[in-house]
Amino acid sequence: MSKILYKSVEEIELIRKSSLLVSETLAEIAKVIAPGVKTIELNKLAETFIRDNGGIPAFLNYNGFPYSLCISLNDQIVHGFPGQHVLVEGDLVSVDCGVVLNKYYGDSAYTFAIGEVDEMTQTLMRVTKECLYLGIEKAVAGQRIGDIGFAVQEHAEKHGFGVVKELVGHGVGLHLHEKPEVPNYGKRGSGTKLEEGMVIAIEPMINAGRAGVKFWNDGWTVSTVDKKPSAHYEHTIAINKGKADILSTFSYIEEVLKEKVNN
Repeated sequence: MSKILYKSVEEIELIRKSSLLVSETLAEIAKVIAPGVKTIELNKLAETFIRDNGGIPAFLNYNGFPYSLCISLNDQIVHGFPGQHVLVEGDLVSVDCGVVLNKYYGDSAYTFAIGEVDEMTQTLMRVTKECLYLGIEKAVAGQRIGDIGFAVQEHAEKHGFGVVKELVGHGVGLHLHEKPEVPNYGKRGSGTKLEEGMVIAIEPMINAGRAGVKFWNDGWTVSTVDKKPSAHYEHTIAINKGKADILSTFSYIEEVLKEKVNN
């Protein structure tokens, strides 16, 4: 797909519904993710929840991907396979989810700490999430793709973290991956001009150490070259004149996590 597919107001509302189902699915994961849980169990839970709510798991069989969630542990950056791994205290788990609902896609990701994690990992999570929202601040009509990437890169590197360059955000709508690509690095004022009607997924992938990546033989999993942890947060957003419209939300997830702490 070589051209950008602009969305009508009605289409953006359909993408919002899909994106909110993704957010609700990630909140269901938040309820049960804990030491002792196998990652394959999270995958089954997500697939059932998505289907029960009228959606289709967008990742399942996408270019041959065999699962409904990408679950990436510790030094895995993205596209990790759910499996028999039993989560333990101190694990860092990035969960990426997509759904199709009424023919439109939604896409979002969240990184979970399992129990207590060390201070560096906490900082990595906080800074990566900040990078996402700094990128979203620049995602307004009249700005350029490079403005988003610059905001993400500057904040991550200021904290001594590595910005993954081999994997990028993307347009989203009738397809899971559409134009334009949305890198997490770039120069201000460069790249495609942002216009109303564009819907994009912004997804900083930030490494605690070096920016380099290693592609696994399974054809999917990507990890850090230095075995240090990586964090990943993603929102689907619509471009507007004054301020981006965030179509997915972390509020459902964070309410659950808050409740777990209080209990």
